[in-house]
Amino acid sequence: MSGGHASTDPPVTGGRKGEAVGTTSGSGTRSAVSQLPAGEVFSALGTSRRGLPAAQARDGLEKYGANELPRAGRRAVWRQLGAQFTDLFAVVLIIASGITFLAYALQEPRDVDTFRLAVAILGVVVLNAAIGFAQEYSAERTAQALEAMVPHTCRVLRGGERLELPTRELVPGDVVVLEAGDAVSADCRVVEAHELSVNNAPLTGESNAVDRTADPVAAGPLVEARNCVFMGTDVVAGSGRAVVFATGEATEFGRIYRLAAAAPRQKTPLQLQVASMARRVAGAALAIGALMFAVRLPTGESVVTLFVFALGVMVALVPEGLPATLSVSLAIGVRRMARRHALIKQLLAVEALGSTTVVCTDKTGTLTQAEMTVTQVWAGGAPHPVTGVGYEPSGEVADAAPVRELLRVAGLCSNARLVAPTGPREHWRVLGDTTEGALLVVADKAGLDLGAEEAAAPRVTEFPFDSDRKLMTTVHKTGDGYQACVKGAPGELLARCTDVEWDGRRRRLTGEDRAAVAAAGDALASQGLRVLAVARRELDGPRPAQEEAESALTLLGLVGMLDPPRPEVTDAVAACRRAGIRVVMVTGDHPLTAEAVARRVGIVRRPDPVVVTGARLDAMDGEALDSLLAEPSDLLLCRVSPEHKMRVVTAFQRRGEVVAVTGDGANDAPALKHADIGVAMGASGTDVAREAASMVLLDDSFASIAAAVRLGRAVYQNIRKFLVYLFSHNIGELIPILAATFAGFPLVPISAVQILAIDLGSDVLPALALGAEPPEPDVMDRPPRSRHERLFSAAVVGRILFLGGIQATCVSAVFFWHIGSAGIPFDAFTKDTLAYQEAITMVQAGIVLSQFFNALTVRSDRQSILKAGLLSNPALLAAGGFGVAFMVAISYAPPLQAVFNTAPLDAADWAVLAGLGTLPLLADEARKGWLRRAARGKGDPR
Repeated sequence: MSGGHASTDPPVTGGRKGEAVGTTSGSGTRSAVSQLPAGEVFSALGTSRRGLPAAQARDGLEKYGANELPRAGRRAVWRQLGAQFTDLFAVVLIIASGITFLAYALQEPRDVDTFRLAVAILGVVVLNAAIGFAQEYSAERTAQALEAMVPHTCRVLRGGERLELPTRELVPGDVVVLEAGDAVSADCRVVEAHELSVNNAPLTGESNAVDRTADPVAAGPLVEARNCVFMGTDVVAGSGRAVVFATGEATEFGRIYRLAAAAPRQKTPLQLQVASMARRVAGAALAIGALMFAVRLPTGESVVTLFVFALGVMVALVPEGLPATLSVSLAIGVRRMARRHALIKQLLAVEALGSTTVVCTDKTGTLTQAEMTVTQVWAGGAPHPVTGVGYEPSGEVADAAPVRELLRVAGLCSNARLVAPTGPREHWRVLGDTTEGALLVVADKAGLDLGAEEAAAPRVTEFPFDSDRKLMTTVHKTGDGYQACVKGAPGELLARCTDVEWDGRRRRLTGEDRAAVAAAGDALASQGLRVLAVARRELDGPRPAQEEAESALTLLGLVGMLDPPRPEVTDAVAACRRAGIRVVMVTGDHPLTAEAVARRVGIVRRPDPVVVTGARLDAMDGEALDSLLAEPSDLLLCRVSPEHKMRVVTAFQRRGEVVAVTGDGANDAPALKHADIGVAMGASGTDVAREAASMVLLDDSFASIAAAVRLGRAVYQNIRKFLVYLFSHNIGELIPILAATFAGFPLVPISAVQILAIDLGSDVLPALALGAEPPEPDVMDRPPRSRHERLFSAAVVGRILFLGGIQATCVSAVFFWHIGSAGIPFDAFTKDTLAYQEAITMVQAGIVLSQFFNALTVRSDRQSILKAGLLSNPALLAAGGFGVAFMVAISYAPPLQAVFNTAPLDAADWAVLAGLGTLPLLADEARKGWLRRAARGKGDPR
């Protein structure tokens, strides 16, 4: 059947909304339309060659819905903001604030400053929420980005009339008109094709343009059907007509949308560890507070007094400033990465980068320029290297004179057009086939003016390329005669050649010549180059038969081209290897092309890499895939689909790896979202890839990944530094309270109000300054930490106990020395006793001073403070100075004395405290010196 009339409804229904052909059984049924002859497609889809009548199109729009992707359901703003307060550490802070409010309510008389401090803790919670909300607000717009990739208008036949309509009005059965430069608006079956080729990279990841045909094809995956075009792809050459069979969510693009929407965001290692830490801290604070309450209950003190005492213990264990410090430290990392052209959309993604163990990278546009470039011209037995990269015609052809005729013929036998940039932010680009665009560029590099050549030899006939002949031929008027210009696959073209013209001399093509040409073609192909042969023939008339135009040809030579790697990628891959990060290429491209690029950039170094295609992945079960990924060999995954990428990412994560995925196409979106950290290309990437990712490379440079990993590792190191800093003084606050309890002293050595003043007034700024420490010199020479490594490792906990124990011993000794020197019995002390006020002032001042020196020593695990430089972090010195100044004001300013129940200290007191405050620094310097000596004894230069 052919040319059927339009019917009221398509004959086969019941599929997903937006599909005209029965689709409930999956892609196998959908592919039925690809198996029909072009003439039968119209009747199968309920249309005709004239397109749908207007009335039927209106009915179709109501039946199938608009040709658009559904908007992602988004939580209300108030819900997004409220979610920031449900984080466990935020809950811990809220509990601490509630306890402080309760203490205020239980005090007699009530102290308004206790109320103000409780409000200040809530202020920290609000600050954390504001920072997190601002960073996460725009992270979930994948569906809108997918919709933005669809063109807004398209050309359609409706009742025989050619119209330009909004793409959302397309319905199954519409006949669309396709031309070079168009974006495809729906999934369509091609019914007319004139040199039609499309770029499927946004959908499949394959870089080369693929030809389309109107002929039926055998059953198989729909996305591989050569007679179908798909939403979100582009027409790069030729023209044609196609009938819509799927719109909106029913398209292949819609399938990717559903995958991306269904993929959950993975929690980073830091998120998991901070949550675990918050649970442990909250549990410990409540347990120890309750224990202290129970221990002192038999003493006969009032319940309110005991509760306030337990409050002091609990507050001593809760680092109120940690969430704000953590968020701002991550924000500092975000700003640093932005200066390296890496935009971080989620704060915690900064740290996740630092723990990355595997990078699954796309090829096209990520490792390569996404611009075909001629790198070799071969003629007369000699190669002619070509410099320059991309479509900008800057560079030269070595010894160009012998190959100008070859490049002239290749340029004439092309339909592409080279477009110069019109603005400062634009680049050279190609309209049409990218391979032909590369030929135009190399002709310009050889000094040819193709415009003048085309004027001197106007085209009169063309025999388009097809996959059977693997040739393209154009016929031109040249003076008194005509000339056929032919380009195509070397094997096909060489078989049609009888002569050869090298160095301006034409002669018969010998068997030795054929062997030399074949060997040269193989050599170029082995380098991963796409090879074309170029020939010509003189003709008698303008309308030769195709067989005549493409026989008895004169061979001119070969052209080798590739999508070149970015120049900075090799160093970036090497840096990742030094850092212990495995780089795996995951691409939709051909295995040979992928391996050639992987070798150029250093991903493949061994002679026998493991190359696995999507078809082989389909045949693997989970155990086989795990075994494959466990092998230490160089690994390339080629011809893979979005589902394959997600499966590989999940398998790596199942092995305990922290996985970063790079990509630029819509086909990468599900894997980008499912990965621990998705890295999208900002300049060449699609909107959906950018929205699904946690990080966007603004310059599309893979090198920015290595720089971001370095900064991410520094962020994690800095987090550990201020954890040691913050938690060590918690010990200094807790131990004196416990000591006073077991010694039978009726009052606390440091009150809850004083603890909050230390936590919020003296600790936050130095901790923030520690968060801004630059990366240590050897940070990229260390292996990535394990996904299961705890934030509070044994080394971190040991250092907290070491430094905190020294502080606790010093301030406890000072307290009991001052209390004892007063000569007053313990039970005679009250809150208003001057000796008690001086003692608790000394405890608070002792902690503040020791923390000033503590901040200096925790800047490095092993490096001496003298080598790091006492003045190398001026912000830290300023922050510590502010804390000391605040403590001085608490000691001497009467309004603050009233708030904190403190008393002025004399010079001798400050001298004693300063001397004791240096002890953590001196002790840790001795520890570092011992570690350095031990490391040198084991051959570690650090």
